[in-house]
Amino acid sequence: MSNFRAPLGYSSSKLNRVCHILSVNPFWTRNFYLLIISLLGFWSLNVLKPRTNFSKLRNLDLFFTSVSATTLSSMSTIEMEILSNPQLIVVTILMFIGGEVFTSMVGLFIAQNTFNNDEHLLHHSIMFLSFIILGYLLVINLLGIAMVFLYISLVSNAHRTLKSKGLNLFTFSIFTTISSFTNCGFIPTNENMLVFNKNPGLFLVIIPLVILGNTLFPTCLRFSIWVLGKCVNKVRHYCDYLLKNTKEIGFHHLVSTRCSFWLVGTAFGFVVIQVVLFFAMGWNSKSLKGLNPYEKTIGVLFQSVNTRQAGETIVNLPAMSTVILVVITVIMYLPPYTSFPFVNDEEEQHQQQKRKRKIAKKLLSQLAYISIFVILICITERKSMKEDPLNFTPFNIVFEVISAYGNVGYTMGYNCKLRLKDGANCEDKWYGFVGKWSDAGKIILIVVMLFGRLKRYNMGWKFS
Repeated sequence: MSNFRAPLGYSSSKLNRVCHILSVNPFWTRNFYLLIISLLGFWSLNVLKPRTNFSKLRNLDLFFTSVSATTLSSMSTIEMEILSNPQLIVVTILMFIGGEVFTSMVGLFIAQNTFNNDEHLLHHSIMFLSFIILGYLLVINLLGIAMVFLYISLVSNAHRTLKSKGLNLFTFSIFTTISSFTNCGFIPTNENMLVFNKNPGLFLVIIPLVILGNTLFPTCLRFSIWVLGKCVNKVRHYCDYLLKNTKEIGFHHLVSTRCSFWLVGTAFGFVVIQVVLFFAMGWNSKSLKGLNPYEKTIGVLFQSVNTRQAGETIVNLPAMSTVILVVITVIMYLPPYTSFPFVNDEEEQHQQQKRKRKIAKKLLSQLAYISIFVILICITERKSMKEDPLNFTPFNIVFEVISAYGNVGYTMGYNCKLRLKDGANCEDKWYGFVGKWSDAGKIILIVVMLFGRLKRYNMGWKFS
């Protein structure tokens, strides 16, 4: 299985040197970065007014939304359509600067200032890699924005849907593209992508953005470097150096050819497993009712791709079978670069077995942390669990916590019809299950989102 490398894109030796210069721990550096951005986002969202037909939002809910966007979690305690156009722009910025591709690129630019004069080739290769990622980031997002904009402009029912929501087309295109590329999962509509379930063309535009921005970013980055090396003679030397010295460079997202194939195979395998399960157990579900076979097929593919980390959805998750929900829970827990290598060499197999045992211990240690968070939330929500047991089930709480830890954003929601009392005074809302939690429970989930965003630091994984 995959390992995580040094944070912010440094090798262990380079990381130690940078940390010595900065006199800080990289875990706390990234944590401080996320908190500062979240606080600035909260301040901006608080200053800007929501839509005129909505009352002022609570400070805790605004801070929760800011943290959720910054950590790419898309957990929600408010309905997205409450946010005004300026507030949506703020959330878009938070997702962009909190994204893994952006932060890793920033890490590379910072690392360039730590090299000695005798590291000329390495220095210039890192600089070249930084600009490759910058180009990758800009080109894919600009193409994505253009394609989403054109699709909704040209497809009448999609355009009508957006117009009925009172959403700006340009803002929606930017927001959705960046959210998909960063694998955040926020969508400006209350229903997420469910409202576009009859627009498979839009899903086909978004699916590549989800893949290119996260699970297959290392593979696509390596391919981009290879193409540049073949097409541009002036940079061939740097490209060859980057491709042949991935361990020396130590950039977390730059992996060997073999690891690239592992990632592709594993990602494809996870998608196939989910597609088969959806076909077998969810084809006739209420969430897919009214769709033709083509729309269902693309919708199922879209849902399966998003489970790894993006969290965009076209189905009502509580209506899905228990087997599907359990599989989704397991996949949400696994890190984005999880891979299952297949090796033939006996010595390499031995090393791989040792690596797997080490990673298994790390995963179990993370389960221990998650268990603690679940117990704490069960304590804060004990009154609701007693008075509203059909909504506040242990599974729903575990699902919400793992979704926050995996920075996915899936939720079981809240159903007023399941309340045992005062059901008539309850109104169903288009936000997550956490929206019905106490303030203490929401604060704990904020910690879970931050913890999940930083999990590769405390797990100490190294990609081989």
